[in-house]
Amino acid sequence: MARKLVRDNIPHIVEQAGRRVQSYVCSEQEFKERLRDKLQEEVNEFLQDNTVEELADILEVVYALANLNHVSPQQLEVLRSRKAQERGGFSKRIVIDNLG
Repeated sequence: MARKLVRDNIPHIVEQAGRRVQSYVCSEQEFKERLRDKLQEEVNEFLQDNTVEELADILEVVYALANLNHVSPQQLEVLRSRKAQERGGFSKRIVIDNLG
């Protein structure tokens, strides 16, 4: 298995299953890079599986990315809500066919 970012408890869970695991704590710069990779991985998994669990995984990665930018989940929600108020959400399912 290539190096990849995993949730905090995964090494323990793997060891409890009787398997050996080698892990390390990465630098902040590597963490940023691996989080971006993880986001892509989770989005791809959602696009394949289309499950709420995969959406929750995406959200966990988004929260970690926000934390790196010193933004709490609550602050992120305020920003999301503000944008939704100003620009709307996606509930009306509007698609632009042609922009002139």
